[in-house]
Amino acid sequence: MQTDLLFFEIAALLIGVALVSLILHRFRQPLILAYMIAGVILGPSIFGITKSEDVFNTFAQVGVAFLLFTVGLNLNWRHIKEIGGIALATGVGQVLFTSAVGYFVGLALGFNEITSLFLSVSFAFSSTIVVVKLLSDKEDLDRLYGRISVGFLIVQDMIALILLLGINAIGAGGDVSHVVGLVMIRGIIVVLVLFALSAWLIPRAVAYAAASNELLLVFALGWCFAVASLLHLVGLGIEIGALVAGITLAGTSFSSEIASRVRPLRDFFLIVFFVMLGTMVDTSSIVNQILPVIAFSLFVIIGNPIIMMLIMRVLRYHHRTGFLSGTTMGQISEFSFIILASGVAYGYLDSSVISLATLVALITIAASAYVIKYNEQIFDLLLPFVRWINPVDSLKGTEEDASKHDVVLIGYHRMGQVIYPSLKKTYKKVLVVDLDPHVSERLHLLGIQSVYGDAGDEMFLDQISLLDSKIIISTIQDVTISLDILAFLMHRKYKGRIIVSAKTPEQAVRCYDYGASFVIVPSVLGGEKFADMLKFNTGKSSVWKQLGVKEKRRFFDLFKIDFSKKTRK
Repeated sequence: MQTDLLFFEIAALLIGVALVSLILHRFRQPLILAYMIAGVILGPSIFGITKSEDVFNTFAQVGVAFLLFTVGLNLNWRHIKEIGGIALATGVGQVLFTSAVGYFVGLALGFNEITSLFLSVSFAFSSTIVVVKLLSDKEDLDRLYGRISVGFLIVQDMIALILLLGINAIGAGGDVSHVVGLVMIRGIIVVLVLFALSAWLIPRAVAYAAASNELLLVFALGWCFAVASLLHLVGLGIEIGALVAGITLAGTSFSSEIASRVRPLRDFFLIVFFVMLGTMVDTSSIVNQILPVIAFSLFVIIGNPIIMMLIMRVLRYHHRTGFLSGTTMGQISEFSFIILASGVAYGYLDSSVISLATLVALITIAASAYVIKYNEQIFDLLLPFVRWINPVDSLKGTEEDASKHDVVLIGYHRMGQVIYPSLKKTYKKVLVVDLDPHVSERLHLLGIQSVYGDAGDEMFLDQISLLDSKIIISTIQDVTISLDILAFLMHRKYKGRIIVSAKTPEQAVRCYDYGASFVIVPSVLGGEKFADMLKFNTGKSSVWKQLGVKEKRRFFDLFKIDFSKKTRK
């Protein structure tokens, strides 16, 4: 009988989610908002259908684990090294500054010092689950701001775990430094052992399991839960454990296959996570808490992003990167509830703060769904007002590198660094444009001519003498940037060849309509294949052998090469 009841609860939950999702999708609204609204309707405030809270909360926890596991699968040591410094600086800096400002906001709203401190600290953390889900839906996880955002969110999660250990130690009358230190030492030892295994044992085990797609999935799930459980036992939490489990498999050649097979499971359990978040809303307390809810929601939605933009300005990142990264900060974290719940459990806080945090979470997460989805359009709209955020030395290297170049390569991450060597062999002067200041500095040290700047900014494009180049290649897989570049060049009647990138064939068609000479679609033509084609050698290029005469003629025409000479070989 109990099993039947649970089955009908799950059925009611999924039916309710499906109906609300269909309605909101009809009006082009984010589905994450539909899940939370369904939770409010199905929760105790209205219909009270979700009575098996322990089961649904476990489902939600599994969804969080799967989400961070897939994030880890897309990370590796090179990515961690690239964003480690900026992630640590922004993660720590944002928590400190937001907590300080939020404390005074709490005092201004009439809360006492202890309550203001707890609220300010808990609202300083942003939700890794929400941000990664939204960036994944938008396919922006691999962009610079996406990688930075994931990096500082992971740092925030680590800070939150340390804070929880400290609160629990104080509440239990223990030594905070001893408790935190012991957990960190245990965690470091376990992580080092896991990464040692990932360098030798795990690749062999994965290769063996890959003989069967089903076996590969079972092995990956077992490894995810084993590592997550182990790190949870040493005090680092299931979330960090699942992330580490994914990172240890990221170096294998089957990480993409594992991620694609885990993704449907992740999406199902994450639906339950957002539904359960909606069930926590107490509609009866809304009237009494309306002022602090609005004030803290505005602080989180507007204040957090502004603080992040200012921090990234100090770190000399472009105002576009700072703005887009800042937009991912406009919601509170699942750790916010855990920190406040610990404060309530030890008698530091009144239980009403949980209801306050739930309402703030619902508002800020719903707002983030729109802000992150349309952050590019919002940036373009606010550009005149946020241009001052650009660091004063953001155009460093522009004057000395803005002389006439044969080729301008926009974007050096991944595809760009694969293409560059082939371009350099063919053309004497190649200029690299990148939005990451650290990449630009590294290129200067390597003797590669480079400029730090935003390819979507017309003022910047004018400054680097883009119109004087023969060929312009953009590896940035953002159709907005690609169309901005094309519109800029077409408006100025550029006569050279323009190669841009797009994520889908549909986006490629739009780029061709705007005047692109060639569009790189990674699923069709990746960086390695494009570099292979640039060899212009039918004897060495494996891709070249697969092209027909028409495709070869078009490619040679693109680079103004004598077709007859090349095809005789």
